[in-house]
Amino acid sequence: MNTEQFYPIFLKAEKVTIDSRKIEKNDIFFAFSGDNFDAATLAEKAIAQGALAVIIENKEFENLGKNIFYVPSTLEFLQELSVHHRNQLNIPIIGLTGSNGKTTTKELIHAVLSTKYNVQYTFGNLNNHIGVPLTILSIQPEHEMAVIEMGANHQKEIELLCTIARPNFGYITNFGKAHLEGFGGFEGVVKGKSELYDYLKNTNQTVLINENDSIQIEKIQDYTRKITFGKVDSDYYFEAFSENNFVGLQYQDQKTLSQLTGEYNFTNLCAAASLGLYFGIDFNKIQSSIESYTPTNMRSQVVKKDHKTLVLDTYNANPSSMSASLQNFATFEGSKAIVIGDMLELGEESEKEHQNILNLAQELGFNEIITVGKQFKNVNKNSAAFESTDRLIQYLKENKLQSENILLKASRGISLEKAIDFI
Repeated sequence: MNTEQFYPIFLKAEKVTIDSRKIEKNDIFFAFSGDNFDAATLAEKAIAQGALAVIIENKEFENLGKNIFYVPSTLEFLQELSVHHRNQLNIPIIGLTGSNGKTTTKELIHAVLSTKYNVQYTFGNLNNHIGVPLTILSIQPEHEMAVIEMGANHQKEIELLCTIARPNFGYITNFGKAHLEGFGGFEGVVKGKSELYDYLKNTNQTVLINENDSIQIEKIQDYTRKITFGKVDSDYYFEAFSENNFVGLQYQDQKTLSQLTGEYNFTNLCAAASLGLYFGIDFNKIQSSIESYTPTNMRSQVVKKDHKTLVLDTYNANPSSMSASLQNFATFEGSKAIVIGDMLELGEESEKEHQNILNLAQELGFNEIITVGKQFKNVNKNSAAFESTDRLIQYLKENKLQSENILLKASRGISLEKAIDFI
């Protein structure tokens, strides 16, 4: 079985899934096995549940009469099928990566472009070597464009994802101190993320550039196919403003206020607005889409609870995003408490970066400082320090935070969101 032979079956399917619990009628199930589990054993059950076809990598369970097909590697076949599907598509695809703000920017771009076009986009955080193919395979004939988020924690990942998604447009949100362990330091981050630029330049595609970012300018200085924002003489120029802790942008004489907190979200808004204008969307529609976008994914999410303002940013954290969050939170009016958790995947830089963040938190003069995780506990000798979120919860059951404003920020692995109900 090869992708060209299988493609007619794919075209009849409702969707592709790798989760046996979510199989519905006419789905294609890719049976990904774990270290201790052979997913091919689920093939017959998947067909009984209504699956149109199942892809397995154990020849013993192949049954051509029931559309259970053996391939040497389910992962490689998934990627090859997505490449074949991408080759049939004739729509603009926007590729997006960066150290911070990828998901928020993706959702903003989708919200803006959807006011005029039928846009498919990366669902949730499916932005890796499995998620990108699944997103490509979810693009239907009615879709007029797509926004594909691409994540990476080491070099050559973005390069691979570009060969699958083949973006016509690309944007890097920023270069920060994220996944330092996998990338081998900050220079490795820049090199790894810039693989998107390399692909776009080599294929003569279009780059979206923030002209206030010196690294972006350096990487694209001799390239002409670009859309620019950030400077007065850029293709699109926006001014920032804020109200009630929310960030907004002004374009010419029109203002739009988002429901996002943090000046760092201003460039995310600019990127979405720039693409909207480039694709011929009236700014009034851009304005309404930005104003109605509500973050619900623990990323720069502001919620009110028991007369307190909570800023929830628990999906990801690295030294760059943590520093920006703390400095933004320091501008809030009233008393302020921070609950910050470990920043993961920093390698040899971990102790130093956690100490730097703790020093910054103390300099900013927050009323209450709580840290969660072993890395912060190693450097935090002056404030409340807990090894885990579960231990923090035990503390919060008997000790309520007194501040009017509370920030929760940590890497996803700390599961800091579990503490929200106890604040």
